[in-house]
Amino acid sequence: MAHSLSAKKRVRQNTRRRTLNRARRSQVKTQIKHFETALGEGNVATAQEQFQAVVKKLDKAGTTSTMHKKTAARKKSRLAKKLNALKAKQTAAPQHKA
Repeated sequence: MAHSLSAKKRVRQNTRRRTLNRARRSQVKTQIKHFETALGEGNVATAQEQFQAVVKKLDKAGTTSTMHKKTAARKKSRLAKKLNALKAKQTAAPQHKA
């Protein structure tokens, strides 16, 4: 247990930050799951909306101490790649039928 006043304050700050960081990280994970279910359904419009929401959450997490900026950028990039693949598949599919 911390003895000095400054150490006790750090303990309080760390617990507060840990709860905030856990909540933010959980929100990001939940939003990514929503995005991936929209991808699985093949709905481009819903996936696009979910992607915007994921990007917003990742940017928020990347600017704070929750997640490193480059980690957030890497996740955004990988999700954008999945979205673009779905869009390419949607545009290529009608041409093969004709």
